[in-house]
Amino acid sequence: MPGKILVIDDEPQITRVLRAALVAQGYDCRIANDPEEGLRVYGDWLPDLVITDLMMPGMSGVEVCRAIRTLGGTPVLVLSVREHERSKVEALDAGADDYVTKPFSMPELLARVRAHLRRAPERTSPIIEAGDFAIDAAAHTVFLMGRVVRLTPKEFDLLLHLASHPGKVITHRALLAAVWGGQSVHQPEYLRVFVAQLRKKLEAESGKQYIQTEPWVGYRFLPEGIEAETR
Repeated sequence: MPGKILVIDDEPQITRVLRAALVAQGYDCRIANDPEEGLRVYGDWLPDLVITDLMMPGMSGVEVCRAIRTLGGTPVLVLSVREHERSKVEALDAGADDYVTKPFSMPELLARVRAHLRRAPERTSPIIEAGDFAIDAAAHTVFLMGRVVRLTPKEFDLLLHLASHPGKVITHRALLAAVWGGQSVHQPEYLRVFVAQLRKKLEAESGKQYIQTEPWVGYRFLPEGIEAETR
């Protein structure tokens, strides 16, 4: 099977449609109609991807994201009828890797599912050694000045892509397409959230700034870093 997917949503109609579509694509799919059940299934089954609704009784999708992040690094895709940027940012801050607004196009959703599941087996390149970093793509591990930095799957994907092009400016659209897929090139809030998260974690370990903003264009990765207080 190409992957195990857990769907958490309190709307039976949505879960039926999603399960039918995912199974038709060859995925092993399990359904949970409430968040607590979903987290139990997650712990017992360890899926490769979680799709969760944002608004559910008892526990929100944001709380589900936070709980999953304490248990592991499984990619999480959030579904929601809310289109506001604040809702997206809140979900991404909580550990979500992607956000799809209801009603959604099934082909687009399946494209995003494929993109998330495709990344793990593709991480077979050698270790990238640049400046203060050693990044093992296959082991999904980042060493900064010899210390392991714990990142979420999307934080890792973003850093890996930046580190693969040291010193070069990568545009917003190019980063979005490389890390989230071509359907996400108009989601700049993804970059704002994840770059901020990466900077916080990297600077906490080193006191240096490694990701430089090029206003209105994109970001540049500086492997040696500069002192954070000088920016």
